[in-house]
Amino acid sequence: MDHHAGGARVNGLESVLVVGTGLIGTSVALALRGHDVPVHLADRDAGAVRLARELGAGVEWDGRRVGLAVVAVPPHLVAEQIHRLQGEGAARFYTDVASVKRLPIEQAAALGCDLGAYVPGHPLAGRERSGPAAARADLFLGRPWALCPTEETSPEAVEVLRGLVKLCGGEAVEVGADEHDRAVAVVSHAPHVAASAVAARLAEASGTALGLAGQGVRDVTRIAAGDPALWTGILSGNALPVADVLEAIADDLATAAAALRAAAAPAVAQDGGAAGMDGVTGLLRRGVVGTTRIPGKHGGPARAYASVQVVIGDRPGELARLFQVAEAAGVNIEDVRLEHTPGLPLGAAELQVQPEAVPALTEALRAGGWQLP
Repeated sequence: MDHHAGGARVNGLESVLVVGTGLIGTSVALALRGHDVPVHLADRDAGAVRLARELGAGVEWDGRRVGLAVVAVPPHLVAEQIHRLQGEGAARFYTDVASVKRLPIEQAAALGCDLGAYVPGHPLAGRERSGPAAARADLFLGRPWALCPTEETSPEAVEVLRGLVKLCGGEAVEVGADEHDRAVAVVSHAPHVAASAVAARLAEASGTALGLAGQGVRDVTRIAAGDPALWTGILSGNALPVADVLEAIADDLATAAAALRAAAAPAVAQDGGAAGMDGVTGLLRRGVVGTTRIPGKHGGPARAYASVQVVIGDRPGELARLFQVAEAAGVNIEDVRLEHTPGLPLGAAELQVQPEAVPALTEALRAGGWQLP
């Protein structure tokens, strides 16, 4: 069902063109369709447009002028697409969703694009999966969405983009392009490379090592499953800020490796290798401090939750039953992690809750026959 008719003006968005029907573009389209905003779809991959259309993301673009064009293509193609669309008079305003901002802005200026109608943007949301099939209307709920207007960008264009972000459920954050690129190098781009470096060690790991893999290595390497071609484009578009962060990480790792080798020397190993480990201990402590600075739910300060572990069977409906027990006990589950037991049809669910809720939850679980380790 397309709901294409109507064309009512919603927060300044009478109609939207989404160019690039991958994960982000299709998720934007689905979010807007949830508010009955008419959405047109375009992509050089006809199959991607067809799938996005079948998912209810909109209708194929027929060339008509729209209020806003959302360019959801790799960073190095953004300016080219905006230049082409502006030449066709496709939209009144334009934005993009690329995860780097200085590159498309400079390229758009060099091509002679109308920068007054262009608001560079970047929703900080995503998944390891790609393509329209992975898209979700709620992908941006509560997530920051960077807006990086230039000196030429018109105030009206910025207001229209704020309307888009609001309809998608995101939180608009205005930031300069250079500051944005340095920030995402720290919180997104360099972590992806670091996770890939760890995951690359697993490519040649022994069967014994892989059989011993636990939740820790899964947590560290999860994001490394992203599309290498997509990430190569992202990293090359933010090369210097990412290189700076990676060099700092490499220095820390080199210092830790040197300390560990020194600790393993025969003369040192006699005391258990503790001597000379200050560099490693310091890095671990700085890591703890860093994790506490990551914002918590809804962008607020990070909170220390308590963990309740429950043995759970690998059967349909088990997780739903577990949540029902928590609901009946009046306990809100802040987060949940699952760890499967190799070779057995069961695993462990780690429920993150407010510390004061632990007694009520554990009592309810035991009363319901659940096994707590």
